Amino acid sequence: MRDIFENPLIDRYASREMLENFSPQKKYSLWRKLWIALAEAEKELGIPITEEQIEEMKKFAEIINFEDAEAFEKSTRHDVMAHVLAYGKQCPKAKPIIHLGATSAFVGDNADIILMRDGLGILKKKLINVISNLSEFAMRFKDLPTLGFTHFQPAQLTTVGKRATLWIYDLILDLKDIEYTEQNLVLRGVKGTTGTQASFLKLFDGDEEKVKKLDRMIANKFGFEKSVPVSGQTYTRKIDSFILRVLQGIAESAHKFANDIRLLSGLKEIEEPFEKTQIGSSAMAYKKNPMRCERMTALSRFVIVTGLNPYITASCQWFERTLDDSANRRIVIPEMFLATDAILNIYLNVSAGLIVNEKIIENHVKEELPFIATENILMEAVKKGGDRQELHEAIRIYSREAQEEIKQGKENNLINKIVEDKRFKISKEEIIKILEPKNYIGRSPSQVLEFLQEEVMPYLQKYREFLGISSELKV
Repeated sequence: MRDIFENPLIDRYASREMLENFSPQKKYSLWRKLWIALAEAEKELGIPITEEQIEEMKKFAEIINFEDAEAFEKSTRHDVMAHVLAYGKQCPKAKPIIHLGATSAFVGDNADIILMRDGLGILKKKLINVISNLSEFAMRFKDLPTLGFTHFQPAQLTTVGKRATLWIYDLILDLKDIEYTEQNLVLRGVKGTTGTQASFLKLFDGDEEKVKKLDRMIANKFGFEKSVPVSGQTYTRKIDSFILRVLQGIAESAHKFANDIRLLSGLKEIEEPFEKTQIGSSAMAYKKNPMRCERMTALSRFVIVTGLNPYITASCQWFERTLDDSANRRIVIPEMFLATDAILNIYLNVSAGLIVNEKIIENHVKEELPFIATENILMEAVKKGGDRQELHEAIRIYSREAQEEIKQGKENNLINKIVEDKRFKISKEEIIKILEPKNYIGRSPSQVLEFLQEEVMPYLQKYREFLGISSELKV
């Protein structure tokens, strides 16, 4: 069917793995697993629930009767009750105890946190592989001099590998952010209608210890050490902001990388992969547009801007709960994860196939090196007895003249101007030695080695079982 809107995140960009993570099948089977866990824990704590009822619930944990649920929701206007009724239709023996003591947020909120946790796990694997790709790239080109840029104007030299470490470091910070978020993530748990656990206190005849134990048991069953200490009906929506800001951070890093590659592509120094049959422009057949990196920046912009949404949602919750978050969260949370997943899919693809045009880079260095080398030339001339202020003024004048000549299409003649000025007392042979590019890259190669060994390798070693992921783009 092509006569209704199709979401590009689903059809074009996100991976099947992330799409399955936020699928109705996973969401509603997770609801059922939460109901099963609740029944098991309640039974263990003395509530008269039979093993037969629990086994019946388990039988249909993954078999969702979606049509029944949709029919019930149409009549009840309540998605959780619709699924309670649909589940009860499949499990007549368990029907009386499904959702016992719980409110809608028990399945909705707890499932959302689990889905986001699992989504972070998917992103983490891809992030680690992008870091691995760029680390290999940085190592390969750690010694290759290239123009550094400040304000997108030629500055001191760096190396291609050193520049790559800047991209990697951003991603390392994102990885640390994911780890911190995972380590501090808690479940909503079992809190009742307004967070007071009143229904469960009633269920256990006023036994507070059993209520507290039930809360802990549910959290542990789903891999969490604990649940939120207090809540209204819902967990504080700041937890959504806490998680989704990690995705914003990844988008920031990816946007920076993609912009840099787009600029380098315009300079013809470094290019993203370009396939034999790929068309750069429908009109200009010669073009090789950096469409992958352009797509990265577009999707990153979407994530960065959409990341403002959960902050507003969290700030607008009234007292113990209001429902103006519901429709919003249904869209924002999955789409931010799908878009970030798509960004990392592209990042994986690009980082594995970057094309470095070394001759172009070398030519650009040669064009600018006479200007960059003037400080070293000045110092050498002063050593030979020259007047520093007088020679500095001469270099300033010659540099301006050379720049104007270059703008008129002439070659850079700065070195000849200096050699011909007897005040410098320096030969062309001496200047040629000064003009060796490696004299201007500082500690770049050492910095690459130190950074990779000290900051990156521990993570690649820690997560070595995740390495080896690649990405083939859908379009």
